[in-house]
Amino acid sequence: MKDLVHKMRVAVVQAAPILFNKKATTKKVVNIVREAGRQGAQLIVFPESFIPCYPLGLTFGFTVGQRDEAQRDDWKVYYDNSVVVPGEETQMIAKAAAEAKAYVSIGMTERDETHCSLYCTNLIFSPEGELVYHHRKIKPTGAERYIWADNQDKDKHFPVIDTPFGKMGSLICWENYMPLARAALYKRGVAMYLAPNTNNNQEWHDTIKHIAVEGHVYVFHANMYVTKDMYPDNFHCPDEYAKLPDVPLTGGSCIVDPFGHYINEPVWNREAIIYADIDPNEVPRSRMEFDATGHYSRDDLLELVIHD
Repeated sequence: MKDLVHKMRVAVVQAAPILFNKKATTKKVVNIVREAGRQGAQLIVFPESFIPCYPLGLTFGFTVGQRDEAQRDDWKVYYDNSVVVPGEETQMIAKAAAEAKAYVSIGMTERDETHCSLYCTNLIFSPEGELVYHHRKIKPTGAERYIWADNQDKDKHFPVIDTPFGKMGSLICWENYMPLARAALYKRGVAMYLAPNTNNNQEWHDTIKHIAVEGHVYVFHANMYVTKDMYPDNFHCPDEYAKLPDVPLTGGSCIVDPFGHYINEPVWNREAIIYADIDPNEVPRSRMEFDATGHYSRDDLLELVIHD
């Protein structure tokens, strides 16, 4: 690992999108990036599918072998508010990243520019305002497969980017439960491990602590805070709305160090920008006795093949 800077200021964003409204949500993203930049953040991390939102609790009328025709219109609202990459929204975020002089990681639902499929995507913009990272979720979880396609683009499977803080990469939500996907990032030298997601349970926090210890990496967990009254009132699914808790997404965002310890306690039930000053050199320091794909690996016995 090359020499790293000794100080890095991180901002993990726990916020609510303007649900199903990409224009308004993008404006909110830009304002948050500018605020975090004023506070000196060098890396700003947003949650999974922040633009236009993660549609927790909604089915869009999908049942096995059947569709609710009225809810096609609800899905079309989600489709229309998904983001073409590159496009107007990415240009706005790129400009804000350059103004803040920070790396900006953000999850969004991406609409392919050629066909009509949607993808759960994570992008990273550089401090120079360039789109330098594009990862599509390789396997949507459970009913997410109703709305998001599998990532079939090999260039977008397990990218990492080189930064002054170490190599940076991301897995989205339950991709992090895929052992070989994690190993692919470890193999490529990731030190700054971004985990945008929508999990707010204890098991998820056990997971991110384990990843931090397993990979000896910093893990940045960014989740949304969303209340039931933020959902639109004109969708065709009153029964689904009725089943939602008052706070469907309670947050729990946090940062875990390479030894598996919270740098900050998880933040719950409110919007917040969580700041932390970290030392990237804790990554090589933590790997003295265990380096998963370095001196502790046995490539003569175990081999990982990545089809890129």
